[in-house]
Amino acid sequence: MAPSAYEVAQQRGDEAIRTSLLDAASRLLAAEGPGALTLRRIAADVGCSTTVLYRMFSGKAGLMEALYAEAFERFRRRLAAVPVRPDPLAYLSDLGRAYRANALADRNYYRLMFGEPVPGFQPSDEAVVRAAETFAILEDAVAACAAAGLLAGGEPRHVAASLWAAIHGVVSLELAGHLADRADEVFDATLIAMGGGLFRAPSTGEKRGP
Repeated sequence: MAPSAYEVAQQRGDEAIRTSLLDAASRLLAAEGPGALTLRRIAADVGCSTTVLYRMFSGKAGLMEALYAEAFERFRRRLAAVPVRPDPLAYLSDLGRAYRANALADRNYYRLMFGEPVPGFQPSDEAVVRAAETFAILEDAVAACAAAGLLAGGEPRHVAASLWAAIHGVVSLELAGHLADRADEVFDATLIAMGGGLFRAPSTGEKRGP
């Protein structure tokens, strides 16, 4: 008989157990909606007792807070792993592709971050602040473009929000299955369109993203 997810995670310690529980919760939430998100269902899914969830999260409210925080932390790590490039527009393009890659790799968490909220759940002020800090990476990248004289106009934070809105929109359409086999082309076209509208052409004449 194959070991349960909990038994496998036990061999790697509490952090692995925590991740296994959060992944199970995110899958249930995405597949069956908020009504399926009970400690008993999650425990059954990973093969442990509800006592383990109480020990890790102190109950459902703590679990939801941990899910929210985990979603944004995975997103932050994905963006932070993108190497900074001398060309700030190329780096910004790389961040956009990392955004999409994160959404496709962690679809359940992405939906938790930006999809329908769980009824009654309100993240703590600390969790909201930490989530907002994730986007500082994008804002800093736009600020670097502004410092290089590549911003066509507007405040860098507003431009960053515009980029986020555009990328989020096309990624959400892809996740919902509306782009079928055109997703790559539509995403690339979105980056080109946003780049042409928000940024100046480099003085060297090189063609650059985002």
